[in-house]
Amino acid sequence: MLLEEYNWKAEVLEAAEPVLVDFWAEWCGPCRAMDPAVRALARDHKVCKVNIDTNQRLASHYRVDAVPTFLVFKGGRVVNRYTGVTPEATLRQALEAARGP
Repeated sequence: MLLEEYNWKAEVLEAAEPVLVDFWAEWCGPCRAMDPAVRALARDHKVCKVNIDTNQRLASHYRVDAVPTFLVFKGGRVVNRYTGVTPEATLRQALEAARGP
């Protein structure tokens, strides 16, 4: 799901389950390289994408200074942060840990 500021609160901050937010940009090669892993994660978890070029305030608020940056939210708070190409298994483990027992 592509996010914009108008749906950020409902889709991420108020989500009942953990959310992986992918901060990305169209011009970013590593972001494109991560796309298959992000799509695979989206089959089992809630995943949202934020284009930093069109959502600069959100990127600034969460101090995203490099892309891709992945934030795992639980209960409206960031519980994990990863920057750069990150193994799918690492992101999956973070999402499953955020779900809890």
